[in-house]
Amino acid sequence: MASSDEQNTNAGRRSATFRAKVVPSGNATGVEVPGPVMEILGPAGRPPVTVTINGFSWRTRVAAMRGQRLIGISAAHRAAAGINEGDIIEIDVALDEAPREVAEPAELAEAFDSAPHARMAFERLPFGLRQKHVNAIEEAKTAEVRERRVRKLVDNLKQTL
Repeated sequence: MASSDEQNTNAGRRSATFRAKVVPSGNATGVEVPGPVMEILGPAGRPPVTVTINGFSWRTRVAAMRGQRLIGISAAHRAAAGINEGDIIEIDVALDEAPREVAEPAELAEAFDSAPHARMAFERLPFGLRQKHVNAIEEAKTAEVRERRVRKLVDNLKQTL
């Protein structure tokens, strides 16, 4: 639970630090966000936040599930932060007011120039899903794989229209 000395709203930044146990939640893991921390983050039911655990940070949203407010922690984020299910961890959470923009790799931007409807569909995707698609393209080890992933993404987006 966050205590008043661990909360910071004075510097114009809505943030808090709290301790919680990493618990299973559906097919993932997460931590429950205490009520006082939610109050600091503001009135939004699912506020966008930046989460930092053991020096590793990522952008996400607080989820509402089964009457709880949760921060999901993927397997990749657990590995990067050096934590496991069942651990009691310290979490720094801050309201994320930065624009939720994803930089498009050059190959994807070129493909979208040829398929503007696919770009519109991409822009309607949630931030995290746009980031996931871009990361998959950027992580490709060869140009052929990058091109294949771009082509597959654009084809799939065209089908959503």
